Amino acid sequence: MATRTLGRVAKALIAPALALGATVGLASAPASAAVWSSCDQWGNTTLNGYTLYNNIWGSGAGSQCIWANSGTNWGVNANHPNTGGIKSYPNAKKVINKTITSLGSLTSSYNVTVPSSGAYNTSYDIWDTGYANEIMLWVNKTGSVGPLGTSQGTLTLGSNTWTVYKGNNGSNNVYSFVRSSNSTSGTIDILPILKWIKDTKGWFGNVTIGDLQFGFEITSSSGGLDFTVNSESVTSS
Repeated sequence: MATRTLGRVAKALIAPALALGATVGLASAPASAAVWSSCDQWGNTTLNGYTLYNNIWGSGAGSQCIWANSGTNWGVNANHPNTGGIKSYPNAKKVINKTITSLGSLTSSYNVTVPSSGAYNTSYDIWDTGYANEIMLWVNKTGSVGPLGTSQGTLTLGSNTWTVYKGNNGSNNVYSFVRSSNSTSGTIDILPILKWIKDTKGWFGNVTIGDLQFGFEITSSSGGLDFTVNSESVTSS
C-alpha cells in the first residue's frame, strides 16, 4: 500500500530555495539534446507555463534524471531499488487558482510511454491552495502499488470508470480515483470529478484548486527505467 505524505509537495514547493548541487546516486540525462535536464534531487524549471520537478522525495531512493523538450514533453530515467515506499514523483505542474464554482471547465489530455516492469503509477495530483485536500487520478499502474484509504465503490464519468478511495495521511485528506483499466493516452474531464466530490459526496466545500500536477509516482525501477510524457495539455476556463 502506497503511503501519502505532504512532504512530497512541501519539498517541491521549497525547491527553488534549496541549493541544487546535490545529486542522488548516479544517473545520466538522455543522450539526445534536451532544452533542460537535471539529475539534482530537487531539480526544477519552468517551461511554457508548466513547472517541472525531478522531485526525489522518498526514503531509500536511488538515482533519477529528468529531461524536457518543453513543459509538456519530458521524461525521466529512474533507478530506484526494488523496495517498498514511494521514492519520487517527477511531474509537470500547472497552477489553476480558481474555486470549483468559478471554473467553467477543467480538462487534460495525456500521452505517455511507461515501462512494463517496476512499481509505479502514472497520475494527476491535484491540490487545493491550502493543501488540505489531495485528489489523485491514476490513469495506469504497474507492480505492487495501491492508493491510500478505503474503497468507496466505482464511479463512471464520461469515458472513464474509476474505483474511488478515501483516506487521510495525517496531514491532508486524500481522494484517489484509480482507472478501471490502464491507459497510456486519453482525455479526462476533471471538473465533474471535483463537483462530484463537492456536491454529491460533500467531502469538501468550494475549495480553490491550486496545483495540478501530472507525472509518475515511482516506488521501484531497478536497473534504470524510462518514463516519458510524449504530450500533455491542461485547459481551464
